[in-house]
Amino acid sequence: MMRTLRPGQRCDVWVATVNGAAEVVLSTDDVLLEAPNWTSDGGALILNGDGKLWRVDLAAGSLERVPVDGIPGLNNDHVLAPDGRHIFLSANDGHIYRAPLGGGQAERITADDGSHHFLHGVSPDGQEVAYVDIAGGDFTQPGRLMTTNSGGGAPARIDVGAGHCDGPEYSPDGKWLYLNTESFTTAPGHAQLARVQVDGTGFERLLESGTVDWFPHISPDGRHACYLRFPGGTEGHPADLPVAVVLVSTDDWAQPLHTWPLPGGQGTLNVNSWSPDSARFAFVAYPLTDPSKD
Repeated sequence: MMRTLRPGQRCDVWVATVNGAAEVVLSTDDVLLEAPNWTSDGGALILNGDGKLWRVDLAAGSLERVPVDGIPGLNNDHVLAPDGRHIFLSANDGHIYRAPLGGGQAERITADDGSHHFLHGVSPDGQEVAYVDIAGGDFTQPGRLMTTNSGGGAPARIDVGAGHCDGPEYSPDGKWLYLNTESFTTAPGHAQLARVQVDGTGFERLLESGTVDWFPHISPDGRHACYLRFPGGTEGHPADLPVAVVLVSTDDWAQPLHTWPLPGGQGTLNVNSWSPDSARFAFVAYPLTDPSKD
C-alpha cells in the first residue's frame, strides 16, 4: 500500500551539512515524499512518492514528476547509477528495475524466483547491485543479503548471520558493503550497524548501542557517514516515530558529530542521499502541523 500523509501532516525535505547546518528545501502537504538521492550534477534530489518518481530542483525549489514507464508502483528503495543517467528502482511487485533518470522505459533486472527484492546499493563501477531478498515474499522471515549483476543474472548470497539485515550499500572503493543487521543480538528488532567485505569476509559490527540503528550511508569521499536512529525496542523501521538522523566520522562511529531529532522513520533516510562533493546530505521529516488531528 502506498504511504500517504496523515491528516494534519506535512512532508519536509531537509538538506544538512557536515558542519551541522540544516535547512528545509521543500515542504509539501500534497504528497508524501521519501528517500532522497542526490543527482551527480549536484543540482537536484530524486525521491519517490505516491508510487511515482519525483525530482526536486534545489535552485528553484520546484517539484516535478519523472515519467518512468513499464513499472508498477515504486517503493522507497532506489539508487542512482554511477553514470548519472540511470536509476535503479524497487517496485511493489518485489522486483528491481533500471530506468533512464530523465524518464522513459524501465527494464526489469530481477528474475521470478519467488522472492521479493529490495535494492539498496550499486557498485562504484555500476556492474553490480546489492539488495535484500525476502524468501517467498514472507515478511516474517529475515532478509538475506544478496548481490547480482546490474544487467540481471544469477544472484549470490553473502552470509551475515541469521538475523534480519537491510540497507546494504557499497563503500566508495567498492570493497565493503555497509548494512544494518540483527545478527549481533537476540533482542527483537535490535538492528545494529555493520559492514562486510564483498567477498563475504571481515563481517564486523561498527557500533554497539542501545538504540535501533538503520541505514548507514557513506559519503563519496569516505570520511563521513549518516544513519537513522530509532528508539530502543523498535522492531523494523516503522513510520511516524521520534527518530534522529546521526552524522559521524567513519573513523569513530561512537561519537556523533551532529544529530537531528525529527518525526519520521520509514522514508526518512532509506537510501544514500549524499551530495557528490560529500559536503551535504538530504533526509525527510513528517511533522504534524495540526497535532489535534493525530
